[in-house]
Formats: sequence, structure tokens, C-alpha cells
Amino acid sequence: MSSNTAPLPADATEALERLGKLTLHEQSMQKLLQAVTDLAKVVIPGDIEASVSLLVDEKPSTAVFTGQMALELDERQYERGYGPCLHAATTGEVTEIADTEAETRWADYMRLAAEIGCRSHLSLPLVVGDRVAAALNLYARVPNAFDDQSRAIAERFAPYASVALASMHAYQDARDMANNLEIALQSRAVIDQAKGILMERYKLTADQAFQMLAQASMRANTKLRTIAETLVDTGELRLR
Repeated sequence: MSSNTAPLPADATEALERLGKLTLHEQSMQKLLQAVTDLAKVVIPGDIEASVSLLVDEKPSTAVFTGQMALELDERQYERGYGPCLHAATTGEVTEIADTEAETRWADYMRLAAEIGCRSHLSLPLVVGDRVAAALNLYARVPNAFDDQSRAIAERFAPYASVALASMHAYQDARDMANNLEIALQSRAVIDQAKGILMERYKLTADQAFQMLAQASMRANTKLRTIAETLVDTGELRLR
């Protein structure tokens, strides 16, 4: 790989300056990530298409893409469970295919890639976070498309994609946590209501009322919250 300190052409420098001015306060995380791939397509030589592969708990998907060829090739790798973009994401190794018609790795995928029109490929691993792996993928329509300069440009773009992806992942985790907390609080509230009904109806303690709900749940093979909701809504509880 080339050095990150290598001089960049004016259009690439301008593109990086544009990315540097975008903030997550002004742009959605998805738009920021799309801007990375769109600008990569414009400034990296070789008539390329770009995408970002995202693996959450080893389940792959394409977060953004610039053209149908990139999306199709990503998905063909996901179907097989192997290929350059998955290799880069999971191993942390930059993965380059100089010519899909001459490459010996992942032979069946390479034949398909060549048929679709991809002749060379460059995937750069992205640093995101725990449980998440990712790669910035560049698909070119000519063989040997990536020289030292194009690799250097891709290396400069990768951190922007990493930041956007890490932010998207952190946001999703926070949203999931909030949703789970809300569900838990709602469940607790309805169970407390149901306990109150049973305590009043049968003169039980709080623990006895909960045990009655738990037994009804086990007998009906139904979630405790569902049993509690039915009791609150209808006043009915099956004890046998």
C-alpha cells in the first residue's frame, strides 16, 4: 500500500475537504456515508462503482452503493459467504484483485464478476466497533485499474466511511437500548396493574399475586406480559 502522506491530485484533495466540512449535525449519517462513496466514484480513476459492506453479528448487508454493479457484486459475495469484500471486512486486510479473469481465489465468484463487467476490485477494511465489521469496496470495469495514486486516495476516504458507520452503529445501539427499556417499563407497568387487581380480588400479597400470574403464564404457555394485559383489559385470568 502507498503512504498516506503521498500527495493527492487536486480533485481528490477538494473532495476530502468537502467531506471534512460535512458534520453529523448537518447531514444524516446515511447521507454522509453516501457522500463518501459518491465522491470516491468521482475522483478515483478507472470508471468505478463503490459500496460499503457492513457485517453486524456476521450478517452482511450493503449500507450504500453508487451503482447496480456494486450492489449486485456485494450480494453475490454475501450469497456465497466469501469474496474480497467479506475478506477485507472480516480479516482487516486490504484486498485487491488486479484482474478478475486471472485471479485464482474465489474462482466461481471471479467468473461471475467478470461476466457482470467487473475486471478489478479493491476493498479496504473499515474500523467500526464491537460486533461490526465493514469494508469500502471499489469495483472497476478495466483490469489493473488501481495504481499507487488511486490506492492512496482510497486510503484517505476510508476513515470518513469508518466515522459515519461507527456513528450509525452507535445511534442504532442507543435506539435499540431505548426501545428495549421502553418495552421493559411498559411490561412492568402492566404486570404491576395485574398484580394490583389480584391483590384486591383475592386479598393477596404482591409476591402471591405475581406467583399467580407466573403460574397462569406457564399453564397457558404464554408470556407473562400477555397474561397481565388480558387480565387488565378483560378482568379474566385462567387459574386452571
